[in-house]
Amino acid sequence: MSKKDCPAQNGFVQCDCDVIHEDVVERVRSAMPEGDSFYKLSNLYKMFADNTRLKVLWALSCETMCVCDLAFLLGMTKSAISHQLKSLRLSNLVKYEKRGKVVYYTLADDHVKNIFNMGFEHVLE
Repeated sequence: MSKKDCPAQNGFVQCDCDVIHEDVVERVRSAMPEGDSFYKLSNLYKMFADNTRLKVLWALSCETMCVCDLAFLLGMTKSAISHQLKSLRLSNLVKYEKRGKVVYYTLADDHVKNIFNMGFEHVLE
């Protein structure tokens, strides 16, 4: 087979038809979330796109920790860890509890842990 006959030229598989499958398109359109759902989801995934935030999330998936513990664990300043925790908190991925002068962080809920674990399962396959 010559390169000219190959349907996957340059790594892309192309469709050679101009048929619109209207029933399929309508089913997908009616199921598609409306509003800013995709914007919110893309922002959620952006939080997982940073190596430091992933390390913080991994640590918090193991234990509830304070900023000092996280900074020591990751070899970073408390200020740098606080900055990452603020981003994660504003994205509803972590929550905190103040006990006296110490603020402890944990994952916001089991959804966060599940998303995190599923991502690791995928990359470690």
